[in-house]
Amino acid sequence: MFKRSLFLGIIAGLLAGVASVVYQRVYFSSLGADFTKVASPMSIIAASTIGCILASIGYWLLTKWLKNTGEVIFNFVFVILSFASILAIFAAKLPLDLETPELFPGLTVPMHFFPALAWFTLKPLFIKNYAVA
Repeated sequence: MFKRSLFLGIIAGLLAGVASVVYQRVYFSSLGADFTKVASPMSIIAASTIGCILASIGYWLLTKWLKNTGEVIFNFVFVILSFASILAIFAAKLPLDLETPELFPGLTVPMHFFPALAWFTLKPLFIKNYAVA
């Protein structure tokens, strides 16, 4: 179970990172706002992957300790942490030479939801839950 959870975290993190980089390029081509000095593609992929690996460890621990409610609690915590992580964006100090800093939240806020979306999308492929009715 731990290996599958960890593998899910790695794959979901990479998928979320790639989706975020694609979104960053579309954002740049649409609005001309280049934030690669602040959020480079490698740092985006690394942050997404590390976040999903930590989520996989949290998922494994919660489902191990709390058999019946661990997954539900994990889902709530993952979503709450995704929303809470947005607060850091508004507190970020951007370099003064960046043009249109007001567009930075529009770039990064959606990226904070990509790891959770990737996790919830890929989870059924890696971890099968058999509900007993």
